[in-house]
Amino acid sequence: DVGAMCSVYTAICNLFKYDKGWFRSLFVHKVDARKDAHSNLLSKKETSNLYKIQFHNVKPECLEAYNSLEAEVQNRLHQDQDYPCEVVGSWNTWYGEQDQAVHLWRYRGGYPALTECLKKLNNNKEYLEFQKERAKMLVSRRNQLLLEFSFWNEPLPRPGPSIYEMRTYNLKPGTMIEWGNHWARAIQYRQENNEAVGGFFSQIGDLYVVYHLWAYGSLQSREETRNSAWLKEGWDANVHYTGRRDANQPHIYNPKKINPKAKVICAS
Repeated sequence: DVGAMCSVYTAICNLFKYDKGWFRSLFVHKVDARKDAHSNLLSKKETSNLYKIQFHNVKPECLEAYNSLEAEVQNRLHQDQDYPCEVVGSWNTWYGEQDQAVHLWRYRGGYPALTECLKKLNNNKEYLEFQKERAKMLVSRRNQLLLEFSFWNEPLPRPGPSIYEMRTYNLKPGTMIEWGNHWARAIQYRQENNEAVGGFFSQIGDLYVVYHLWAYGSLQSREETRNSAWLKEGWDANVHYTGRRDANQPHIYNPKKINPKAKVICAS
């Protein structure tokens, strides 16, 4: 009757009013509240690696000279054991922002290793001259300090030739833990062809930025590898959820030649 229907309606309204959390939990993926820094929750505990990524926008007419000069300095740093740093990879943009060079450095030992390296470089007259010469070739530059996600592979040397794709995600503040939860599951779908190189999140510089680095034998190999992921149950759900939280900026890079004795992931 009418009275019974009104009673049911009132009960439903009270449910929405006083127990919204229960209703929303049916539809929203809930992550437990954490009381620790993202760097402690998401980064690897067994290593103290710190990474620095550099983006150099080069004057088009200077790109070849810039690559030669940069490679020479990188080789010298590799040969000098007093500098606790190593080049993980060094690339030029193929598709994306043109006339750009990207360098990824690793400091084994974290912030103390970075501080030690910077102090020594600031007292190195040859390096200071290199900086002055390099500045003449640049339009702009920027860098960030990064940590690596605990669930990603550590970047390791790999045979070439390869092309590299870096996908940049600008997350909404407060969603980094959720991102990590989802990608800890999603990365398992992207291991068959050894395409997963490394995953990083920013610590100093622009915050809430994530970088995923992938390697492929060719553009055709990239297409086939990515298409195969969509055939695996669960991949689409992870992409759908994380895709609502970011601005995705993929770039394709060609690796630059570096000392073959150095521990680098890029080969050409």
